[in-house]
Amino acid sequence: MLGTGAAFPDPDRAQSGILVTLNNGATYLFDCGAGTTHNMVRANTNPADVTAVFLTHLHHDHICDFPLFAITGWMWDRKMPPIVLGPKGTKNFCNHLFEGGAFDADFRARGDYPLRQKNLNAIRPDVREVSPGLAYEDENVKIYCDYVEHIPREISECYGIRFEAEGKVIAFSGDTKPCENMIKLAMDVDILFHECTFPESFIEFRRLSGVGTHAHTSPRELGEIAAKAKVKKLVATHFGHFESTNQVIKNAAKNHMPVNEMGPHVMDEVVKDIKNNYDGPLQIAYDLLRIDI
Repeated sequence: MLGTGAAFPDPDRAQSGILVTLNNGATYLFDCGAGTTHNMVRANTNPADVTAVFLTHLHHDHICDFPLFAITGWMWDRKMPPIVLGPKGTKNFCNHLFEGGAFDADFRARGDYPLRQKNLNAIRPDVREVSPGLAYEDENVKIYCDYVEHIPREISECYGIRFEAEGKVIAFSGDTKPCENMIKLAMDVDILFHECTFPESFIEFRRLSGVGTHAHTSPRELGEIAAKAKVKKLVATHFGHFESTNQVIKNAAKNHMPVNEMGPHVMDEVVKDIKNNYDGPLQIAYDLLRIDI
């Protein structure tokens, strides 16, 4: 788990990112929020070795580390372009990053070096905008996706993922409110990684405040999803800073949540509410958590 937080910069949690490593060493990345590249290196994985990145949607906390990920791979001798899977708009996002884009000066300066000229393709991503169904397949994996419900589709399509490899199956929700497509993607998986952004006691506050979207999954709803999908294990992630004791975050969060109720104890409420509807194995994610299947 490279990042288990949400939209704020959080000293305790990087933003969304999950690294999957197969027994043969092949690696795949789901989302690339702030801090995920640093945590990838902390987890002893070279960004240059990652085969493909799936961006579930185009909110900043799921994509903003991608330039660092790609440039690091280039500097660290990636041989082939990184494969980038994502919704409509992913090509536009990537096309405005490197050559002629936001990091054009970096591209031109580093590209002056003969060694970097030899692997310019590393900074020219192979972008594939996906649609529901089989999104990607290679000799190791099959990745299926379908629409989930987080923000209006005309702003950004949002995808949940089902990943099959080496006789095992996992699913990842991205960001979503409860929806049938995610239940189908998660049916009978070995592990479901699912967002659980806010506790029950904070959701009404956010609804009344009118700040930010509340198209997320509550802990009780997450328990229902896991039970309906008959998942073998549930990992809750993408926590919206409700447990933070950092004063800067509390000051920033005053319109987003009841700051006087924030703190680590709130996670106990989250666990209890998930377990109201799901009695299987449950893991609360934290950064650099490793899970073997």
